[in-house]
Amino acid sequence: MAEFYTTSLADQVFEKLENDIIQGEYNRGDILTEMKLVEKLGVSRTPIREALRRLEQERLIVETGKGAMVMGLTAEDALDIMQIRQYIEALATYYATENLTEKGKEKLRHILDLQEFYLSKQDAERMRQMDDEFHDTISVLSRHLVIHDTLQPLHRKTRRYRKAALGDAVRMAQVVQEHLEIYRAMCDGDAELAAKKTAEHVESAKNYYSTKVRGE
Repeated sequence: MAEFYTTSLADQVFEKLENDIIQGEYNRGDILTEMKLVEKLGVSRTPIREALRRLEQERLIVETGKGAMVMGLTAEDALDIMQIRQYIEALATYYATENLTEKGKEKLRHILDLQEFYLSKQDAERMRQMDDEFHDTISVLSRHLVIHDTLQPLHRKTRRYRKAALGDAVRMAQVVQEHLEIYRAMCDGDAELAAKKTAEHVESAKNYYSTKVRGE
């Protein structure tokens, strides 16, 4: 696990396992044991044990006595998370608009420029990364730590579904346009409109997931 350098080893193991579960590397019902993970990840049992404890708190696994059984995220879980995000992200955007500085505007504009570039290249993975950065930047600009800390794990848990949506060229273009509308409202200082545009953006993502990914 050569990439483990900066944050604590337990944090990095947790992030690795969380991402693998969310991305579907492990199937629902798979059993994870400390010894198998020690062999696979090349770390000691202590950070593995701590990571598994945190994953259980996140309800991504459940301890069975014979190992940790992967629960992952169901389709209903993803929709619930999107519903929660719709309200919290709108609130984050409202506060971010009220607290927006020229530096904040420049940061968002830079992200949008990169999104437009990656859209032209049809690079879904880079688009997903910029989508993460756009929403994370707004939560930081809100200057409300609780909002930021609440949204971060929700973003991670829906990463797999957002990546699938951004693999669709039509939806990818819609995301860029929706982000632009949020940005313009923020730059105009219209906090209520910016919050409304954000709620609509998340609603659009939720509807896409329901109709395209779930096939409803």
